[in-house]
Amino acid sequence: MTHVTLKLKNYELIYKGMSAMETIEAINTRRSVRKVTEQEPPKELIEQILDAARRAPNHMNTEPWHFIVLTGEGRNKLGEVYGKVNQKNLENADQATLDAAYEKGLNSAKRAPVVIVVTMEPSDNPRAVKIEDVEATACGVENMMLAAHALGLGSMWRSGGAAYSEEAKKQFGVSENGEVLGFVYVGYPDPDTTPKVPERKSVAEITEWITE
Repeated sequence: MTHVTLKLKNYELIYKGMSAMETIEAINTRRSVRKVTEQEPPKELIEQILDAARRAPNHMNTEPWHFIVLTGEGRNKLGEVYGKVNQKNLENADQATLDAAYEKGLNSAKRAPVVIVVTMEPSDNPRAVKIEDVEATACGVENMMLAAHALGLGSMWRSGGAAYSEEAKKQFGVSENGEVLGFVYVGYPDPDTTPKVPERKSVAEITEWITE
């Protein structure tokens, strides 16, 4: 643990945080965990994850994010969205096929014991910019996933067509101007599954330095 004293004009701020090694290690070792056990993490851990999310940077302190935690049968709220979107994507399907598509949607929402629906409502401040509220909420999700990793939990951010659908907006009470940015699945990592280490471009490949 690091303690840093910052002298700001007429007062001092004591900063207590992780060492650089702990922070960088958490970033470098976090992985999207696709398979978790059925054991539900305690509410206290989920609240710590959400607390990390609300500390994300957000321009003009708009705090545009909102989180809906689904557990147990509550996950059916998301499953219904998946099911309806699955059915909507079928053409000229018989009832058996429609029923199977809906059931598949219900099951998709139960791939983890906790699912956090991430929504964003843009600020009504005339100086605020919507894209910045989206960016801030995305920063919040990254904080959530790093916190989950630090607490020994696995997480996966899922988005796609279902998240951006009108069905999702209606189900989770999002306004016309708001957005559902996705669903964060959380649970204890399956001990028999090793998360994939993705290939990433080097820093040199993605960076341009301008010095004059």
